[in-house]
Amino acid sequence: QVRLVESGGGLVQPGDSLSLSCAASGRTFSSYSMGWFRQAPGKERERVASHTWTGGITYQADYIDSVKGRFTVSRDNAKNTVYLQMNSLKPEDTAVYYCNTVPVRNWVNWGQGTQVTVSS
Repeated sequence: QVRLVESGGGLVQPGDSLSLSCAASGRTFSSYSMGWFRQAPGKERERVASHTWTGGITYQADYIDSVKGRFTVSRDNAKNTVYLQMNSLKPEDTAVYYCNTVPVRNWVNWGQGTQVTVSS
C-alpha cells in the first residue's frame, strides 16, 4: 500500500520559516515527479511546487509565482522523502499542505496533510 505522510507544519509568525517533510512508503518514488500542494479554507487545492524527474537522478524544481524565491523543494531518495523549505512566510501561505505525485495517480492516496498557519 502506497502511503504519503506529511509533517512539519505549525503556527508561525509572518517572516518565519518552516520545513515540511513528506515520507513515502510502499513504493520508491525516485523516478516519479512529485509536488507540494496546499488547500486554504474555502479554496481549491493548488500545486505550489513541483520536483520533476528529468531522468537518472536529476530533477527540475518549479514554483508558482507567489512562492518563487521563498520556497524550495528537494528530496532525499535514500529516505524516500520530499521536502519543502518555506521561508519568509506570509499569512496568505496559511493552508493545509500535501504532497503527491505529479500528475496525481489513482493508486496514490492523499495523506492527511500538515497545517501551516501564518499569523501575528
